[in-house]
Amino acid sequence: MTPDEFRRWGREAVEWVAGYMERVEEFPVLSPVAPGEVRAALPAHPPERGEPFDAVLRDLDSVILPGITHWQSPRFFGYFPANVSGPSILGELLSAGLGVQGMLWSTSPACTELETHVLDWMVELLGLPERFLSGGAGGAVIQDSASSAALCALVAARERATEGGVNRRGLDRQLAVYTSTQAHSSIEKAVRIAGLGSEAIRFVGVDESHAMRVDELERRIEADVAGGVLPCMVAATVGTTSSNALDPVRAIGEVCARRGVWLHVDAAMSGTAAVCPELRFVNEGLELADSYCTNPHKWMFVNFDCDTFFVADRAALVGALTILPEYLRNAATESGAVVDYRDWQVPLGRRFRALKLWATIRHYGVEGLQDHVREHVRLAQEFAAWVRSDDRFEVVTPVPLNLVCFRHRGGDEVNQAILDRVNRSGELFITHTRLNDRLVLRMSIGGTRTERRHVEAAWRAIRAAAGVGHR
Repeated sequence: MTPDEFRRWGREAVEWVAGYMERVEEFPVLSPVAPGEVRAALPAHPPERGEPFDAVLRDLDSVILPGITHWQSPRFFGYFPANVSGPSILGELLSAGLGVQGMLWSTSPACTELETHVLDWMVELLGLPERFLSGGAGGAVIQDSASSAALCALVAARERATEGGVNRRGLDRQLAVYTSTQAHSSIEKAVRIAGLGSEAIRFVGVDESHAMRVDELERRIEADVAGGVLPCMVAATVGTTSSNALDPVRAIGEVCARRGVWLHVDAAMSGTAAVCPELRFVNEGLELADSYCTNPHKWMFVNFDCDTFFVADRAALVGALTILPEYLRNAATESGAVVDYRDWQVPLGRRFRALKLWATIRHYGVEGLQDHVREHVRLAQEFAAWVRSDDRFEVVTPVPLNLVCFRHRGGDEVNQAILDRVNRSGELFITHTRLNDRLVLRMSIGGTRTERRHVEAAWRAIRAAAGVGHR
């Protein structure tokens, strides 16, 4: 494809995406296709000769769109926000066009230095502890997801706990990792990948708000120490996936400090709330954390993938992950004056993710980001008030931010029927969880284009679905 052809088809592709943004609200939110239907519409074999790019664009409409669940629909209220925005998409395009492999500072200095700088911006933007700034012992890196951040935190914690022994000799003693019963599955996956084994994880009970019980955490750590097991890491959650519960990070951090245990804090979605000063209760106790992550690709209008991972002591992370073969040696690395982000992650290669984060922050500014987050929180509080005003329903957890967990009082079968009806309708999409062994409906409000009218329409649809044979 020549530069002139790229210009032509690039304009067409951008026009297609812009058109999609304009009409995304028209599509059924949940894809209606049956399993295998998309593959059945594709040729069985690759083309022998190249095809014009307009054929790809045509198939986007005829083959791909029917199989899309529209996460960017303003009527998508499932799971968690996974937002995109115009500046983020353009930043991704520029990154793809530059084609940078940013494994070393020397392989593209701007890739590294922009990332370091924009992550220092994030510390200021979210009011995070200064120990995460690059100018001191700490620093930050963009990972693909909170799952990768958890794995890197655990590897660093494992090496600190064993004084580098696992990297040298392998795992020769039993370690333990602690997290709540409501924590994300990525914590257990990290424990498996890091070679500790699932039996190393201690699932700590939660209180009535589904937050980790600190007294139980301390008892579990004490029991392990007495039994010759080495406590390695505690993973606290600020905004659990099921219910948006906020673990008491300060109290957990005090336990970790007394015991010399690494504290990792996962605020994948809810960390973005801290862009608003009045919502910075989500940062409570972070000054005691060894590592912290939040995902701009959830609630900060940056397209997937973009997780910001902060550490208080970068030496612990780099020491756990660095390997320097001869073919990567260079004068800048040898000088010690630069950051080589290959040492901050599992893969060697890395792309220029910082461009889309930089573009998004510059486009919205602090005030623009605050306006969107405040509106989503306001809409969630209003939705919760509507639920409380209908005696058929109940709000089952606190609503600190933008997630409302609620249920029909008629029981699990009724709630499952409501869920199935509204999702089949295509009018909206919501998801569920189980809390206290009861099926609970989840209304996650955080879409880039979600307005009050969409939330109102969703509540009408939910009430109508509940009215079918259920009063």
